[in-house]
Amino acid sequence: MNQPAASVPPRFEADIKPQFRDKDRQAMLRAFDLWSYEDVSRHADAIVDRVRSGSMPCDLTWAPSEVDRFQAWIDGGKLP
Repeated sequence: MNQPAASVPPRFEADIKPQFRDKDRQAMLRAFDLWSYEDVSRHADAIVDRVRSGSMPCDLTWAPSEVDRFQAWIDGGKLP
């Protein structure tokens, strides 16, 4: 029996990386690369705090479901 999609832990390449636009990546390259699993994994707690507060990205607010997906990725072990 297949598991429901909601119970499948998010993965970086399929679920997290696509949340970051090229514009977001370019804005953050001086600090780290939002399209790099290693960089995002290393800075995950700070990133989720910033997107939760609405201070990242600077031109829009992530939907609660997007923030929840990112938090689920952290809580699920930051799968690549």
